[in-house]
Amino acid sequence: MATTASFIIVSRNDIPIYEAEVGSATKREDAAQLHQFVLHAALDIVQDLAWTTSAMFLKNIDRFNDLVVSVYVTAGHTRLMLLHDSRNDDGIKSFFQEVHELYIKVLLNPLYLPGARIASSHFDTKVRALARKYL
Repeated sequence: MATTASFIIVSRNDIPIYEAEVGSATKREDAAQLHQFVLHAALDIVQDLAWTTSAMFLKNIDRFNDLVVSVYVTAGHTRLMLLHDSRNDDGIKSFFQEVHELYIKVLLNPLYLPGARIASSHFDTKVRALARKYL
């Protein structure tokens, strides 16, 4: 089954620090820009929900056609956002938890400046492998 998925990590200052198209569906020419637009439009909803709940995993916070936005908010208010058409909530939650662990490892790197773009090819490879595993 082909899935559509776009993943982004947004810093606490609303700056995207990592972006990846992780789905296996065939992509339209403008799909990447559309996915970015939908994810950034959902940031306001995430901002409101993050302060009203203690849960880190916020599932199905926004919809666009058949695509759904799910979010994982870290303790430092970094948002891991996934635009997907999958209904596998347990797999999505596991994906977010493992990517959060990878993100923590990046933060522990003394050469990484918090809030800067994550340009590590190792991080990208791991995120894409986790997406294939769980999504």
